[in-house]
Amino acid sequence: MALIGFHASHEQFAPSHLLALAVQAEAAGFQALMSSDHFKPWTEAQGQSGFAWSWVGAAMARVALPCGLVTAPGYRYHPAVVAQGAATLAEMFPNRFWLALGSGERINEDVTGLPWPEKAERNARLRECADIIRALLAGETVTHRGRVTAIDAKLYTLPRKPPLLLGAAVTEATAGLVGGWADGLLTVHAEPPHLKRVVAAFRRGGGEGKPMVLQVGLNWDESEETALAGAHEQWRCCLAGGEVNWDLRSPGDFERIGRLVRPEDMARDLLISSDLGRHAAWLSDYIELGFSEIHLHQVGRNQEAFIEAFGKSVLPQITRDVR
Repeated sequence: MALIGFHASHEQFAPSHLLALAVQAEAAGFQALMSSDHFKPWTEAQGQSGFAWSWVGAAMARVALPCGLVTAPGYRYHPAVVAQGAATLAEMFPNRFWLALGSGERINEDVTGLPWPEKAERNARLRECADIIRALLAGETVTHRGRVTAIDAKLYTLPRKPPLLLGAAVTEATAGLVGGWADGLLTVHAEPPHLKRVVAAFRRGGGEGKPMVLQVGLNWDESEETALAGAHEQWRCCLAGGEVNWDLRSPGDFERIGRLVRPEDMARDLLISSDLGRHAAWLSDYIELGFSEIHLHQVGRNQEAFIEAFGKSVLPQITRDVR
């Protein structure tokens, strides 16, 4: 049975607010947490972007849930620093923390001033960083000179068991690549045919039998009209599609893209409905694809109402349907 988690969106809410939401989510029956890791929000109107690593430590100290974090090594973060952060969290909270590594988004990584390479080069850089992080978590002393450099790097605080290193992938091509080095897959929801192809590519690339985690973007409200309006108001900026999202460099760029997205376009990338039964059916379909965790990102501002409604009506229904 899949764990159903709450996604903490640092782009939209202050860290203190997200901490209160994590406590509420645990009480409502959510079984896990997942955190985004941004340096900037998608838009100025969202207005937040707390430091995810600090928040994850605070959240795991407040609740008993497992927690995952997706980050991009090799730009803002040297891979040795990522390994140190992951080791510390895994030592403090044994068997409760996983780390997903992705190739990054320019809006977050551009702050370093490094050139922003094409996707193939970003994937190669990610693989180097993943190998360094894995070696450090295994207790090795690492010297590496390549796309990134590490000299005599060694972690002196290690967990008894290293955390899982998942590979973040949206496309079939990337899923196949991360299947060769990752302990599992992190991807985002899409139409079931596309998602099935991503899963199949991951398994062909070496991921057969490894855990898979899914992030689901959705919006629920008490009416269809408010659910659609809330999704459009908060998340239209993120629906450009293709490689565009990874290459834009500022909230202003996303805001300009968002002007082209109509309310009727939102259902292309989000699960939008006021019907809690429909949400439960959607999630049950994803569970059947083999995901071990499904993290729900409610994109609207009504987080407290979402947690209460899903805790009462959706989570129990999913549990019943999959038994």
